[in-house]
Parts: sequence; structure tokens; C-alpha cells
Amino acid sequence: MENGVVKKDEEWKKILTEDQYEVCRRKATEPPFTGKYTYCKDDGIYRCSCCGNELFSSRTKFDSGTGWPSFFEPIRQDSVKYESDSSYGMTRIEVMCAKCDAHLGHVFDDGPAPTFSRFCINSVSLNLDSA
Repeated sequence: MENGVVKKDEEWKKILTEDQYEVCRRKATEPPFTGKYTYCKDDGIYRCSCCGNELFSSRTKFDSGTGWPSFFEPIRQDSVKYESDSSYGMTRIEVMCAKCDAHLGHVFDDGPAPTFSRFCINSVSLNLDSA
């Protein structure tokens, strides 16, 4: 994605909440069933809480029962990027904002049709821009 956002660690600390910083910049995970968007059914566009990049449409959100907001596809393929994550003794695919590299969550292959993908995303990494 063009027009990437690059900030020093100290700059991120000044503009993000402590929870946002820990999840988005240090790759932490919010506890399941605690995020403000876990059960949200409002229409709109979910944006990166760090840089405002459009990430997911509410039309692709579904209840996965996992405790985190889940989506079956990003709003555009170039909105997110992926990296292999072998932390915690397992191999997963990390999902990050393509514009600022914020950690968003992980993607799994057990989602619904048509993509069969489950983007399991931390609420704190998102801001809902309501329609």
C-alpha cells in the first residue's frame, strides 16, 4: 500500500492508549469477549485505530464465537498484510495494517463461505466509522 505511516515508538506512545499501544505496536492480544466490537452489529467501515486505514466492512463481520470481532475478508486485499507468527508454540498467520504495520490479529481458514477465512481481530486495533 502506498503512503505508509512511519512513527517512532515514542510517537506511538503519545497518540495511542496503553491498550492500543500494547496490542497494535507490541503484538499483545486483548482478552476474549472484552472488546467493544465483539458483539457490535452497527453498519460501517472498521478502520485502523493507529492510522485510519480502511480495513473491514461491517458487511463481512460475523459471530465466530471466539471472543473477538471476526470478518471473512478485508475491505480491499491491499488494506492488510500478512506475516508468519510462530509465537506461543504454534504457527499462525498474523494480520497487520498495510499502512502502518499495526498488529490487528490473525487469520484462520475456518471461516464461513465464500472465503472460508476468519480474520480474528482485536477490537482495540479498530475504530468503527458508522454509516
